[in-house]
Amino acid sequence: MSQLSVNIMEQLYTLSCKEGEEAPLQQAVKYLDGKMSSIRDAEKIRGNDRIAVIAALGIAAELLAKKSPVGSLTDLTVSEISQQIAVMHDVLDEALTAQEALF
Repeated sequence: MSQLSVNIMEQLYTLSCKEGEEAPLQQAVKYLDGKMSSIRDAEKIRGNDRIAVIAALGIAAELLAKKSPVGSLTDLTVSEISQQIAVMHDVLDEALTAQEALF
């Protein structure tokens, strides 16, 4: 097993992977960091947990759109998927805001 120290949104993480899988993991880290940073900068979202959820939804939508020749996302444009993600973001924001009030 190899261990890599990586930065995602200026936070250090130590990750483990199999020997020879370091390069793909580094690519994934760079991609995720880019997604999370652009969400933080463009949408002014606070909280790394919220940013991570929105980034994960976007990446999942990208993956599903590429993997599935037939499915619920196949007939949607990237813009329409982005709109759906924005709606999900609003729902998550409301739920997390209500939860934060408890603390």
